Amino acid sequence: MLSIDLSGKIALVTGASGQLGRVMARNLAECGADVVCHYCGNRDNAEQTAETVRAAGRRALVVQCDVTDFEDVVRMQKTVAETFGKVQLLVANAVIQYPWTSVLEQPLTDFQSQFDSCVMQTVHLAKAFLPDMIAAGYGRIVCINTECAAMAEANCAAYTAGKRGLDGVVRCLAKEVGCHNITVNQVAPGWTISERDRINHTESAPDYDRSVPLGRRGTDQEIAQMTAFLLSDLASFTTGAYIPVSGGRVMPAI
Repeated sequence: MLSIDLSGKIALVTGASGQLGRVMARNLAECGADVVCHYCGNRDNAEQTAETVRAAGRRALVVQCDVTDFEDVVRMQKTVAETFGKVQLLVANAVIQYPWTSVLEQPLTDFQSQFDSCVMQTVHLAKAFLPDMIAAGYGRIVCINTECAAMAEANCAAYTAGKRGLDGVVRCLAKEVGCHNITVNQVAPGWTISERDRINHTESAPDYDRSVPLGRRGTDQEIAQMTAFLLSDLASFTTGAYIPVSGGRVMPAI
């Protein structure tokens, strides 16, 4: 029977204080990984995430960092390497979110911050963490994209542009580091049910659900499972992929 085994690995999840990040961190711990729980502004939530990792029997480290600041990312890498160990599994999940509106109404600063949190976060993480992966001849990177990058619907141009830029970086990076046994992939969720939805009983969204071939929204756990798979050696020959986890709402063409 196949199983996802991340035993002996150290994973870093950026945005581990958020709704999806905390589920991915817990899921990786349940697969056997020790987890670095990154946060930018909400330490309490990150500490709660770390407790779920420890409850799964794994080590956890909480680190603060502004992933849009390269020097801060370098500082985080040094802190993690010196106090916890070298990262082999990297999940770029953190993102800055703003209210969505039209291109004409969206502030210019929103476009820049989306670029910084999607594209530049990935570049910063790559520059800081890839040298150790290359030296070890092993690494797995998963970047969280979105179905919006493929759909390009009205009123989400800043978010879509940032995530499309991320897609370009991932594809180039996958070709650059594949020779070092390092894979770089993307998971692209649809509109995902989180713990907040379960608390507020907002899991159902009839208009959206009708647009999904599987007839429902996906769950945070389903996104976490795909992420864990791509970080595992079960996906050792998959790189450069953009994988929608959207119930069929996005079906990339060949």
